[in-house]
Amino acid sequence: MDKVIIELAGLSVGYGENIIIRDIELKLKKGSVVSLIGANGSGKSTLLKTVFGELKPLKGNVLLEGRPLSEIDKSELSKRIAILMTDRFKSGFMTCREIVELGRYPYTGFLGRLSGDDDRAVEDALEKLRISALSDRLFNRLSDGQRQLVMLARAICQEPEVLIMDEPTSFLDINYKLELMKIVKKLSEGGITVIMSLHELELAKEISDLVVCIEGGRVVHTGAPSEIFSESTIGEIFHIDSFGILKKYLFG
Repeated sequence: MDKVIIELAGLSVGYGENIIIRDIELKLKKGSVVSLIGANGSGKSTLLKTVFGELKPLKGNVLLEGRPLSEIDKSELSKRIAILMTDRFKSGFMTCREIVELGRYPYTGFLGRLSGDDDRAVEDALEKLRISALSDRLFNRLSDGQRQLVMLARAICQEPEVLIMDEPTSFLDINYKLELMKIVKKLSEGGITVIMSLHELELAKEISDLVVCIEGGRVVHTGAPSEIFSESTIGEIFHIDSFGILKKYLFG
């Protein structure tokens, strides 16, 4: 039986007393790619921030292998869950290698010194993403696509069990989008559970094991891409009456 790594049990998320998505019940399997889809403002980012512990649940729990996040030490969480959000990283004059090295700090001691194992993890992440040539370049001099790969290398360096990404393909051209999705698939095949929000429905259709549809403050559908990407379901989620180009784009 497939192992459940993350469970959302009676979860409601939001800010203060304002519930944005309520009563979520989901079990996410180890090594799966899970895509959240829904209109802008539907709460996808809020849900992701709750799953990795930045926001506290307004109701219910996020369970990591059966344990509520609130009962897990922050140092343990930082090793087990890595995040890649849309916020612009303020890098100053850091090199790409120095950015990637940040992913090892959950494993370092008080002084933050990298060990030989840490150095090897950094090199491995750079090589996996084929960005070793960028190692000594300043992060703030890179293209958006290159920066995203460096930030993903930082997340991989943490050796997480769960990788959470919020709109990871935003601002990327088609080559970098496809490259990023190939990497995501390889990570999941290696046992990492990837949970991400996506605007690009065609990418969600191609890469996901599970698609979670959010509309009207609730999770209204969950299932494999073959179950979700129908005209009726997509029309309901995005309030589309006439598909036109979108119909050809997704179903043609």
